Amino acid sequence: MNQPEQNFNPKKKNQKSVVQLEQGRIPPQAVELEEAVLGALLIDNSALNQVIDILSPEAFYKDTHSKIYKAIHELFGRSEAIDILTVAQDLRKKGELEIVGGEYYLVHLSQRVSSSAHIEYHARIIVQKHIQRELIRISSEIINDAFDEGSDVMDLLDKAEQSLFNVAQGNLKKNYESSQDLIHQAISRIEEISKKEGLSGVPSGFTQVDRVTSGWQRSDLVIIAARPGMGKTAFVLSMARNMAIDHQTPVAVFSLEMSSVQLITRLISSETGLSSEKLRKGNLDDHEWQQLLAKVKNLEDAPIFIDDTPALSVFDMRAKCRRLVAQHGVGIIVIDYLQLMTAGGSGGNREQEISTISRSLKSIAKELNVPVIALSQLSRAVETRGGSKRPLLSDLRESGAIEQDADIVSFIYRPEYYGITEWDDDGSPCEAQGEFIIAKHRNGSLENVRLKFEGHMAKFSDLDEMPGSFEPSLIESKMNSDEDANDYFGGDYTAPNPDDAF
Repeated sequence: MNQPEQNFNPKKKNQKSVVQLEQGRIPPQAVELEEAVLGALLIDNSALNQVIDILSPEAFYKDTHSKIYKAIHELFGRSEAIDILTVAQDLRKKGELEIVGGEYYLVHLSQRVSSSAHIEYHARIIVQKHIQRELIRISSEIINDAFDEGSDVMDLLDKAEQSLFNVAQGNLKKNYESSQDLIHQAISRIEEISKKEGLSGVPSGFTQVDRVTSGWQRSDLVIIAARPGMGKTAFVLSMARNMAIDHQTPVAVFSLEMSSVQLITRLISSETGLSSEKLRKGNLDDHEWQQLLAKVKNLEDAPIFIDDTPALSVFDMRAKCRRLVAQHGVGIIVIDYLQLMTAGGSGGNREQEISTISRSLKSIAKELNVPVIALSQLSRAVETRGGSKRPLLSDLRESGAIEQDADIVSFIYRPEYYGITEWDDDGSPCEAQGEFIIAKHRNGSLENVRLKFEGHMAKFSDLDEMPGSFEPSLIESKMNSDEDANDYFGGDYTAPNPDDAF
């Protein structure tokens, strides 16, 4: 028995194949806009100034367009004329003219547009399409890595976040830079520094420290080490206050030892001139409340961001730093202190873990292009030594890798802490003074800078700095009696006890 003949409809089959084609995915692209942008660049030299900082050769979807734009970019870098003939000649020298379609294709591009109007808008659309393609590529790599059972999930998360961060910052496929580009950047940087009176980095607010360092430099890892009680936290908080209030530089502080409220209370004491003991107990007089409310306004408006997550891992810190830089424009990162961090992995001894942490902090500084200041403890060898008990590089606790990875290694030293009343070099009194010792400086000199230390406010300042109008030292220098102070404040005055200290 013959099988019934099945109906065959060629049109229906074609419709099915068309549907399958429509369901296929083509990478995001804007080829017509690429042609329009290249055509505008070929007919208008000045048009490149509008897109030179937006477009890179990698942003073009078609490889031929990428090659043509690269030739235009190189001609611009050599300050040569840009037109059909010069671009064709440059491509011919590199053996790429026929690959891109010859002079005929360049003429075709120049005929696509009549002017360079809207070229910047078109260029931004091309970049958007490029970013979409990059996101697709990164997502595909993440999916493939996630299916690999041998992948470490923390490394996978870090790689994914770093890739996405690079896309957000526009650093797409930035593998190398030519010496010509770098020289232009260096000259521009030198010109910028000359306008800032030699300060090329983030000012610390301490005149002599900034003179030696020229400010904390981008991508540098700075280690500030000292024994407990020397004032490490007081020093970086004084810096954070100077940078955020005086120079409007957003500061991120990761406090692994103290709570955020304790840190801000220290800042309040330093800013208002009120004893920390009074702030802890809350027994303020009326004039002191007025003093507190009047001076704390500066801190309220200061761009200081404090994270007091305990036992923070390097992985978590990197993620938080990326967000702080992207969202708030943070210009410097402070960590208090390095030995309380964890590497986030298992295995290895403590020395290896500290080495991993210090390398990671240097990596964060380079990736985000901001200075990272990490506090560190010193070993007890300082206490057992005789003499002035000045710290040495060999006293860095738990790992020599800290010294190796850091661009600057410095110490906080207060001889008064050990009952020493005079400086060992000149015999001058050292009461209420500290020394900032620069023991390693990869790009500068080694010097010791003396600073004023006000223990009752946990504050460092320049040694010759005049105190603020509310600070007791100024009051006592201008007023010879409590009655004068009462007139000054409009009420009862009680001089703070200088022995009160954090």
